[in-house]
Amino acid sequence: MATCRGIDVSAYQGTQNWAALKADGIAFAFAKASEGQKGRDARFSTHIKGIKAAGLVPGAYHFAWPNQDPKLEAANYIAAVKAHAGKGFTHWLDLERYSDGRNYRGKSASQIKSWVQTWLSAVQTAFPGQRVGVYTSADDLKNGHVPAGTPLWYPAYPWGAAAYSKAEAAARPKPAGWAPMIWQFTSQPVDRSICYMSAADLRAWAGGTSSKPTPAPSGKPKYEPFPGAAWFKDGRKSPIVAAMHDRLVAVGCNHYKSSRNKDVIGSGDKASYEAWQRKCGYSGAAAKWPPGKASWDKLHIPNV
Repeated sequence: MATCRGIDVSAYQGTQNWAALKADGIAFAFAKASEGQKGRDARFSTHIKGIKAAGLVPGAYHFAWPNQDPKLEAANYIAAVKAHAGKGFTHWLDLERYSDGRNYRGKSASQIKSWVQTWLSAVQTAFPGQRVGVYTSADDLKNGHVPAGTPLWYPAYPWGAAAYSKAEAAARPKPAGWAPMIWQFTSQPVDRSICYMSAADLRAWAGGTSSKPTPAPSGKPKYEPFPGAAWFKDGRKSPIVAAMHDRLVAVGCNHYKSSRNKDVIGSGDKASYEAWQRKCGYSGAAAKWPPGKASWDKLHIPNV
């Protein structure tokens, strides 16, 4: 699988030689912009200007306090990055619990998920056409804090200090059944990550010109663009149906009694897809069969 290399920085890191980092093979870099309702990272402007000037795929992140107001936190982040964000810019919610739990205190798993949805939606609305994802741990994923279909940047450090080549040779992590888009594999000497796309594919994805940054798994049906609601008729037979079946099973929306004839639309597809639409936050008539384009596109990005 093709990969590319990146780092992330905050006020804890001094000025970087971004041109030299790019020459060494770095393809993307993210910088902390904000935290909570009012916090701003003192070095964000310097970092992000350097990242963009070097021609790296840029991104910013916000450290979340899910026991505060998500709209105020989103507004803080939006104000921090709006002068720098544009086509090809990526946005990330840093969702991680402080060791003493002070930023999660008093909130249930469902409340945290709702908080995350509100923050993501506000940032997506502020920056239409730009990518918005979540950086979070296996525990947060297991506890259901992240909406299905959200681009995932995942931290896990199996070795301590490690070279990029070691992460590239390792198996892709599968936390709580997710396949991360980006794996932050060490924090020594700086936060290092690999993205499971080539540099060109990541740039295309960040720029909104690709909704499917990696090829479909070998031997599985290829995803196709949304064919329209009228296409989903009882008995319809197509490799697209089989691809939908595989994805629904992968995201835990498995209401199939049998996998026979999985390329033919039946009652299992309807029940499973309705479960997926509910997982995406839809309810009532909006969650009913047939699929809609928004949920279809979320289902078929590679990190769900």
